[in-house]
Amino acid sequence: MSASKRVLIAEDSSVIQNLARKILEFQHYDITAVKNGEQVLQILEKEDFSILLLDINMPIMDGMECVRRVRALPDSTKANVPIVAITGNAKNYTEEEFKTAGFNDVLVKPLNFDRLVEVVNQLTDK
Repeated sequence: MSASKRVLIAEDSSVIQNLARKILEFQHYDITAVKNGEQVLQILEKEDFSILLLDINMPIMDGMECVRRVRALPDSTKANVPIVAITGNAKNYTEEEFKTAGFNDVLVKPLNFDRLVEVVNQLTDK
C-alpha cells in the first residue's frame, strides 16, 4: 500500500478550505490547510507534499507570489511540486500568466468538486 498523498491547501476562506478538505479526505488524501502563502513557505521548509492548492487572493502573500517563491526553492523536489491555482477572479489573469507564474492548472470558484478531484488525481498520479 502506497503512502497517502499529501495535499497542502492555502485558502483564506474557511468554507472553501473545509469543503475541499472533506472532499479530498474522502478520496484518501492527507490534508494540511493554511490561510496564506507565507504559511505555505514555512510549512514547506519542514514537510513534503504531493500537490499544493493555492488561492490567488490571500492576505499577507497571495498565490501568485507564493507560486513564484516555491518554484525558486533550492530543493528541486519541493520546487517542482504540482501547484494548482484556485481563483474567483480568473478574468484578472490569462492562462498564460498562470503558466508563466508556475501553476500546473487553474480551478475557478465556485469550485467544481468533481474537477478538483480529477485535477488532484491527475497531478499526483505520476
